[in-house]
Order: sequence, then structure tokens, then C-alpha cells
Amino acid sequence: MPHMEHALRTISDQIAAARTDATPLCIRGGGSKSFQGVSHGELLDTRTLSGVISYEPTELVVTVGSGTPLADLEALLAEQGQCLAFEPPHLTWSQSNALEPKCATVGGMVAAGLAGPARASVGGVRDYVLGVKLINGLGQSLTFGGQVMKNVAGYDVSRLMVGARGTLGLLTEISLKVLPMAPAEATLHFALEQHEALEHLHRWGGEPLPINASCWVKAPSPGEGSMVPANPSLYVRLRGAVAAVEAASQRMLTEVPGQRMDNAQTMSDWNLCRNQQLPFFVDQPQPDAVLWRISVPQTAPVLRLPSHPLIEWHGGLRWLWAPLAFGDELQVLAREVGGSAALFVNPDSAAQANAVSAAKTLRSDSPTLSAISQRLKTSFDPHHIFNPGLVS
Repeated sequence: MPHMEHALRTISDQIAAARTDATPLCIRGGGSKSFQGVSHGELLDTRTLSGVISYEPTELVVTVGSGTPLADLEALLAEQGQCLAFEPPHLTWSQSNALEPKCATVGGMVAAGLAGPARASVGGVRDYVLGVKLINGLGQSLTFGGQVMKNVAGYDVSRLMVGARGTLGLLTEISLKVLPMAPAEATLHFALEQHEALEHLHRWGGEPLPINASCWVKAPSPGEGSMVPANPSLYVRLRGAVAAVEAASQRMLTEVPGQRMDNAQTMSDWNLCRNQQLPFFVDQPQPDAVLWRISVPQTAPVLRLPSHPLIEWHGGLRWLWAPLAFGDELQVLAREVGGSAALFVNPDSAAQANAVSAAKTLRSDSPTLSAISQRLKTSFDPHHIFNPGLVS
């Protein structure tokens, strides 16, 4: 791919110049994840590294340039009846939650390490990265992993890049495992309070049911779509073989009163959930509220939170709107059940710098893990030119 070779030379020259001049670089693709923190420095745009390098549908492997639009990759896979099973969110909204023309890239997907509603059932981004090529802070082109699952002896550096947010190097190529689309799907709706929903999810989680995703929400605010309930509601998505989905639907609706929803309606709703565009995410409850991401064990009970959360991942992920002042309290509540709380987004751009600074103080990494992280960053980027100020 001649355009990729030219783009790599240009980017390599930019990195070499930055290293010589001690100029920090801000690695960015489509900018869809910039709400999580802004790095200062000269822009290093990855969108020139776009294109499909190889795709073997029968082998369930695709390799693309890091600047490839995520939507383009998903469209290509859909033509072959395949998908990225972990449902990476695009998050193409601005800090004010207004839609704007941003374009999520595959490199940004890996750098952010975010997965959608199916994460608890099928795994996350890290589980599907087979290999990467990158340029480190010394300007060296490095290759880790490959295009098959059993290709790593020792430490799996390719998966280390997931969630690193560009602080370890510039991703240039990414190889991913893809999966066939499930032949059958069903979404079940149950009118349940939070504690009831968690109890049923915990029980169902221990049974051989094809549960793919779940969402509990109490959101009386108006809005379009079928997943905008007037009462506390649990939505459970089943995916798998036709017989398995049908049997599970009948069994679960027999055990707990509920209804099976129309797939044409719920498909768009799950996409809204995946991209945080449900009314819960869009309607900021109060001016000083920020969005928190609380990660806990799936078996964790109802937490004493200041407001109703939106719960995903069968109880393991709880989204909450609360002021920054609640940060310490949320962290304590999460730690009591073996989890952690972190700031996800502050829709007020004027307060973004303060919010990101506060989020850094709320990280739950142990001193040992922090020391390891710093050594890794120094090994890959000894001059600290990539995305300074971001926390991986």
C-alpha cells in the first residue's frame, strides 16, 4: 500500500524531529475519545495510516492500519457476516453530548481499550488483539504478536497496548480476531427494582444460558426508543444458536414475568447503550454532575450511591452521574466490594482540566503497579514525547 508507506515515512520523520527537539506529540485519530483527557503537544494525526492490509474471512483475522475508521472496518466485516464481538463504542459525541462529525479509528479503539454491552460475556478489546506494529519513542519500528492466537512466547506486548492511550508508542498496524455474527438474538424486558435485577442476573450467570448483554436502568426522563422506561427495568440480550436462544427465552420468561421485545426496535437501543446515547447518558441531571465509571464484581450488591446508576455487564459495570466532590466516597464504596471508581467524562469543557486532574488522584493502582507502569513507559518512550499528561 504505497500511501501507507508514504504516511509511515512522514510520521517517522515527525517523531525523529520531536525526539531531537524534545517536542511532545499528541497522538490522535478521529478524536472520539478526547473527552477522557487532553494531551498537549504537536498533533500527530494517525488517520493517514488507513486501509485494510489483509483480511482472511475463513481464518477470522483482519489486519488494518491504525487510522482506519472503525465504521469502515465493521462494514467490511458485516459483508462477510462477521463482527467485532466486543462491540467497541464509537462515542462520536462532544463533551457537551452534542453529535459532531468525529470518526472513531481502530487505533483509538485499541488505545482506549473500551468495550460495549457484550464485554462481560465475550471478553474485551485485549482478548481480540493478535498483534500490532508500532513506532516507539526512539523511532524504532517494532512488531509484536502476529495473525494467529498462539504466537506469543513470554510477555504479550501487543495486548499491553490496549488501554495505554498512546503513551507507549504510535500504533501503525493492528491484527484482530473477528467472529461470525450470532445466528439468533432476543431481548427480554423485566420490570424489576435494582436489587431484584442483580439477584436474577447473579443466578442466571451461573446457568448455561446464552446471555450476551444486560442493562438495568431507572430513567423516567422522556426520550425516543424502547429502552426508555417509566419504571425500573432490566433488559437482557440473548445471542447464540436459534435453539439455545428460544429455549432460554421461554425459560427466563417463565421464571420471571416479562416480555420479549422486537429485535428491530432493540437493535438501535443497544447501539445507543453501546455509544452512551441513551437518555441516561445524554440528560445531565445537574450542572455540576460528571459521569463516573464504577467497576465491581458482578456479584456485588446494590451500592449506597447518591443517585440511581445505569448497570451493565451483568452487575459488573455501574455508570453514575455525581459531582466531583463525591469522588472519594465513590472510591471507598467501590473498594469495599473489591472494585474501583474512576471519572469517565465531564461534559463541561471549561472544567475538563480540573476533572482530569481529580481523576488522576482517584486511581486505585497500587504503588507496585504504578512503578511497573512508569518503567514500561520509560522503556518504550524514554524521552516522554508521546501523549504527555495522559494516564494509561
